[in-house]
Amino acid sequence: MKKGILSAILIATASGAMAAEQSSPSGALRLTVDVDGNGQPVYSLSYKGKPLVAQSRLGLTADEMDFTGGFRITGCETGSVDQTWTPVWGEYAEVRDKYNELSVSLSGGVPERHMTLRFRVFDDGLGFRYELPLQDNANYLTLRDESTEFSFTADHTMWCIPGDYDTDEYLWAETTFSGLPGALAGYGRHSEAQRTGGNTIQTPMLLKSADPVYVNVHEAALVGYPAMLLDVDPERNKMKAHLVPDRLGVSAYLQLPFNTPWRTLIVSDDARDILASQLVLNLNEPCRIEDTSWIRPMKFVGVWWEMFTGRQKTWAYSDDYRAKPGVTDYSALPSNGRHPANTENVKRYIDFASAHGINGVLVEGWNEGWEDWCSYRKNRQFLFDKAYPDFDVELLRDYAAEKGVKLIMHHETAANAVDYERQLDRAFTFMKENNYDAVKTGYVGAIIPRSEHHTSQWMVDHANYVIDKAAEYRIMVDSHEAPRPTGICRTYPNWLAQESARGGEFESMGGNPPSHTCILPFTRLKGGPMDYTPGLFETRLSTYGEGKTGQAMTTLARQLALYLTMPSPMQMACDLPQNYERFPDAFKFIEDVPVDWKDTRYLEAEPARYITVARQDKNSDDWYLGAITDETPRTAVVTLDFLPKGEKYEVTIYEDAPDADWKDNPQSYRIRMLKADSRTRLRLNLASGGGAAVKIAKKS
Repeated sequence: MKKGILSAILIATASGAMAAEQSSPSGALRLTVDVDGNGQPVYSLSYKGKPLVAQSRLGLTADEMDFTGGFRITGCETGSVDQTWTPVWGEYAEVRDKYNELSVSLSGGVPERHMTLRFRVFDDGLGFRYELPLQDNANYLTLRDESTEFSFTADHTMWCIPGDYDTDEYLWAETTFSGLPGALAGYGRHSEAQRTGGNTIQTPMLLKSADPVYVNVHEAALVGYPAMLLDVDPERNKMKAHLVPDRLGVSAYLQLPFNTPWRTLIVSDDARDILASQLVLNLNEPCRIEDTSWIRPMKFVGVWWEMFTGRQKTWAYSDDYRAKPGVTDYSALPSNGRHPANTENVKRYIDFASAHGINGVLVEGWNEGWEDWCSYRKNRQFLFDKAYPDFDVELLRDYAAEKGVKLIMHHETAANAVDYERQLDRAFTFMKENNYDAVKTGYVGAIIPRSEHHTSQWMVDHANYVIDKAAEYRIMVDSHEAPRPTGICRTYPNWLAQESARGGEFESMGGNPPSHTCILPFTRLKGGPMDYTPGLFETRLSTYGEGKTGQAMTTLARQLALYLTMPSPMQMACDLPQNYERFPDAFKFIEDVPVDWKDTRYLEAEPARYITVARQDKNSDDWYLGAITDETPRTAVVTLDFLPKGEKYEVTIYEDAPDADWKDNPQSYRIRMLKADSRTRLRLNLASGGGAAVKIAKKS
C-alpha cells in the first residue's frame, strides 16, 4: 500500500475546520469524513456527483468509555491497493481487490480517548470499521451500542426481512422507508424487533433509488463481535446499527486493541454489479489454511427430504420417548420402523449417487439423541460418535468407499452450543476415523448458554471456533442456523456453505414465492454461499403419500436454473432418487453442472424480478447459463458474446415448455439443442415461477 500525505485529503469546511476526503479509483464514489459541533465523527458519501448517504454519525458507547463525542481529527493517512488474489473456490478464478484507503485518527476527552476510523473506497462500494488501540485508562470494554448511521437522501424502495436475534428464515418484504412499519406489522410479533416495538431489519438488505441506484447494506469479517441489525427511522430515511445483545443487554465484551467488523455498502446504478461484487470477500483476511488441497467443492444427495414431505417418517429411531435419557443402550429400544437413516436406505442413496456421478450422501438422523428432540422434551443432547442400532457405521463407510462416494456427517446440536464444543474433538475424530470429510451442523432452538442468541457475540465466536477446529481436522462445514455469513469463507474456505435464510425446506412448510430466489442473490448471498437445497422435481406434496398437502411454487426447469443463480460450492440435489429416475433427461443437467467456476457474467438482473447469469466451468472451457423469473412469465434474450470469437459450441437448453406454469403444470419442460458461437442469440422461455438452464459445451 502506498501512503498518501495529509495535505492531499484535507479540505476546509464552512466552519473553518478541516475534514478528510477520499474517492474510489474511478472517482464515482466520493467520501467525506469530519467531526460535528459536538466532536462526533460523521461521514457522507456521493455517487457520480449526487448525494447518496447524507451526513451520518459514527461512534461506540461502552460502560467504561464513550467514543461518540469530544473528538478532534489528529491525523490522516491515505493509500491505494490494486492486487489480485486466488480463491480456493467461488464465482471467479481470480478476484481483483482495488481500492483507495483513508484512515482518520481521532483523539479527545478527559481522560483522552483514541480511535481510528478506516475507510476503503472501492469502485463498487465502501467498507469502514472502528479500530480501538490500547487506551490509557480502560482496555476492557463493556460495549452497549454502536452509533453507526446510514442516512439516505430519499424514500427509497427497500427489500428486507424483520430484525431478529435468532433466525433469518423470513420471506422478503418489498417496501419503502415510509412503508416499513406497515410491512413489518405483516409479520406478526415473531421477531425480536417486533416484540420490542421497533422498526428493525436484518442485514444484508437492498435499497433502490428512483434514479435508479442500488445499495446493498451489510457487514464483513464478523469476528469477536455481535451481528449488526438496522433500526430504521422511516420519517428521516435513516438506518442505525443495532447490535445483537446478550440477555443482560451487553452487546460485546472487548479487550483492546480491537478492530470491529467492516460496515459495507455495495453501490451501483446497474443491478448486475450488485450480484457480481466481491467487496465483502475483499474486506476479509486472506486464507489462513496453508494446504487447501483437501477442500473439494461437491454435489450431494441425502436422507433429508423424505422427513419433510409428511408426518410419518422421523429423525428418531424409537417412539419410546420415556426410556430416554435414562436408557444408555438403544438396542434395548424398539425401532419405530419409520426411521429413514438406516443401513439399507442409505445404501440406496449411495448406489444412486455412484451411478450418477454425485460426490456425497448426507444422512440426517443417524445418531443417538433424536427421541427427546422429536418428542419436544428437548433435553437437547445429541451424541456425535454414537450411531443408532439400524445404522451400521463401518459397513456404510466401506460401502461408500467402494462406490466412490463420500458420506456427509450431520451434527444437529439443538442449539446446545456448549455441549457441542465439549464433544467437538471426539466428534471430529470419529468422522475422520470413518472417512467423513464434511459435516452439516445445525442449531435449531434457543441457544444454550441461555443468555445468548444465535447472532450474539458468544455465538459468533462459537461458529468461528467450530470452523477453525474443523480446519485442524481437515473437515469441510455446511452450517445451518448459524450467524449469517460475512465473507469469512475467504479466510476459512473449509466453510463451504451456510443456510442463514429461508431455504428450500420451506417448500414443505408453506412454500417460497418465485420472487424469493430472485432477491436472495442481491441480499443474503452477498455474505457467502447458501445451502438452499435446489433440485426439487416433485413439487406437489400430496404425491408423496405422507399426509401433507401444498405445492412448491416452482417449475422443474427453474430448479435446474437455481444451480447457476444460487451458486454454492456445496450443492444438494434435494429430491428423492425415485423422482429423479422419472425425469432422467432433466436430471442429466444436475449431473453435468459444476459447482466451482472460472468466470461469471451477469447478463440480466432486477431485484425480486429476474436473474440471468452465465458461468464458466473452472476445469473446462464449457459454460453454463441459468435464468429465473418471478411470478411473471418472460422471455430471457441473451447474446453469447462472452464466448471466445471463432470458437464453436454445442448448446443444450432445458427450459419451461409453452404450457408450463408453477401451479398448473410444473413438470412441463422441453430440451432442445443447437450449435452456437459468440454471435448466437438465445431466447429462453420462462413460465410463471419458471426458469431455464443451458449447457454450452465447446466442440472438440
